[in-house]
Amino acid sequence: MALPSTFSAAKFEALFLKSSSSSSSQFPSRTLPTAFLVHNRRTFVRRRVVRCDAQPSDASVPPNNATSFLNNLYSTLTGYKKEGSSIVVIGLSVHTAPVEMREKIAIPEAEWPRAIAELCSLNHIEEAAVLSTCNRMEIYVLAVSQHPGVKEVMEWMSKTSSVPVSELSQHRFLLYNNDATDHLFEVSAGLDSLVLGEGQILAQVKQVVKVGQGVNGFGRNISGLFKHAITVGKRVRTETNIASGAVSVSSAAVELAFMKLPEASLDNVMMLVIGAGKMGKLVIKHLVAKGCKKMVVVNRTEERVAAIREELKDIEIIYKPLSEMLTCAGEADVVFTSTASETPLFLKGHVKDLPPASQYVGGHRFFVDISIPRNVGSCVSDLECVRVYNVDDLKEVVAANKEDRLRKAMEAQTIIAEESKQFKAWRDSLETVPTIKNLRSFVERIRLAELERCLAKMGDDIPKKIRRAVDDLSRGIVTKLLHGPMQHLRCDGNDTRTLSETLENMHALNRIFNLETEISVLEQKIRAKVEQNQK
Repeated sequence: MALPSTFSAAKFEALFLKSSSSSSSQFPSRTLPTAFLVHNRRTFVRRRVVRCDAQPSDASVPPNNATSFLNNLYSTLTGYKKEGSSIVVIGLSVHTAPVEMREKIAIPEAEWPRAIAELCSLNHIEEAAVLSTCNRMEIYVLAVSQHPGVKEVMEWMSKTSSVPVSELSQHRFLLYNNDATDHLFEVSAGLDSLVLGEGQILAQVKQVVKVGQGVNGFGRNISGLFKHAITVGKRVRTETNIASGAVSVSSAAVELAFMKLPEASLDNVMMLVIGAGKMGKLVIKHLVAKGCKKMVVVNRTEERVAAIREELKDIEIIYKPLSEMLTCAGEADVVFTSTASETPLFLKGHVKDLPPASQYVGGHRFFVDISIPRNVGSCVSDLECVRVYNVDDLKEVVAANKEDRLRKAMEAQTIIAEESKQFKAWRDSLETVPTIKNLRSFVERIRLAELERCLAKMGDDIPKKIRRAVDDLSRGIVTKLLHGPMQHLRCDGNDTRTLSETLENMHALNRIFNLETEISVLEQKIRAKVEQNQK
């Protein structure tokens, strides 16, 4: 498991150490989960959600050096041993937060590795991943302890977005372990999307794995979770018809525009698409499906526009550079924006001086903005001659097919339940890894000690050949003796019965050889972090 390089030994000492007079009541208290029923258009699942209000930190005085810190480590670890590491998701989505909030906390894809590194430098966070799209910003972490870990992540989100923790808490959701797993599986399957069954989110989950490869902190548990989520998303789309007739955010945007436009001939309405990425390309395709034969596309370079033009040969697609964006907007009746710009492309001052829209749209220019952060500033909607719509306005479009999609979602839930069970079994099977390592180390120490005693008795003038033969003999004996126990500690997690037996074997070996796996593993992590900072 990768260890963050920015960890502070002083912080860890203050976090974990108790003074001689401290009691168990000084440990960070855990907020008890409250179960509630999510009853909405997506699914009917019992979720355990915790409100993450910051609790007072433990005020214990750290010792003068890391040695005394490690000397007191075992007594402190007792509380953490009982809880164990948890997978946690902390997020804001289209279902819980308005677009104004989501754009403040959005993290561009290029910044995901930096975010992972910063999250894993937090005291209680071991692994992390970021899923940031136009409809959600979710942080997935493996936390050593639930409450302190969530508190640290919330403070990090507040610091990076400049949004107070109290304000974030009003809009965020929080899920642990199985509920966090189920949530990501639902997201990947398109069940949590604004447009139920849309396929773009699966590509975005894949991108999390692609970006995370090789990033310290995108560790075994979190990467395994996202890889399994990809499998779930593919299986749901293959085995159910949830994607049939499903619309994407881009197609919903086109539908919304046509709902709002007055009755007019498509031949006369001028369409402008700003951005030729994945979203922009889909907007173009859906406009074509609606009967549009001509449109202007503004993009940074012409290469992507040329590729789209080659694919849609019967459609007149006119390319314009970004430098001509305002001129093109002044000639358009409907403007779709879908760029990754972190600042608005259109502000009130830009739009108020544009020529009026044509009579075919009643003199009102329509802006349909499906970007996060938004490409069209909220101030633009103050103008009388303009109508501005963003991703939150798409709910009006998707409401029509709600019942049919909900039936399809129930089919997908059966698959998600099966896959969630498999993933939990896989995670449980990871518990044996520390025992395997500790048992090998335990036996290897015995082997080396006995080998040294044997060679000492044989004298200093032993030929290298004999020394090597004795060493090989001892290794061979150890390997054969360990073969049986190791076989009974290995499990792929797919067979629940075998997994149960494997875990029983693990606990038995821990008792027999006094391995104290749970404590020793956490101790090793903490030691590594402290020693790394002392270099």
